Amino acid sequence: MSDSPYFNQPLTPTQPRMFNSTLAKVIWILVPIVTVGLAAAVPFVVATVKGVVKPWLAITYVVLELAIFGGSLALDPKADSGNPLPGFLIVVLIIAAATHTALLDNEKIKIGK
Repeated sequence: MSDSPYFNQPLTPTQPRMFNSTLAKVIWILVPIVTVGLAAAVPFVVATVKGVVKPWLAITYVVLELAIFGGSLALDPKADSGNPLPGFLIVVLIIAAATHTALLDNEKIKIGK
């Protein structure tokens, strides 16, 4: 039984990984935060290229990012009307993108993988 090659083979992950280390994970989580949402879709585009998530997830983030920033500019083009909605939408985008980036390598989440 110990002569079987299957017992000596390393376990391969079921899916490609987005992060190689904890430091890489922290840096990727900070991307949407530091860029104030302007690069919220970047981690998902990279994850698609690495094969971690399906392309529709990255496309959804790109479309949502463009819609939120476009809508924010349409609602308050000069940023002086005192309307809190554009800022709120951008903050929600930042929080959602950072949270979802942190969950990219989570084994329990199957949506988009």
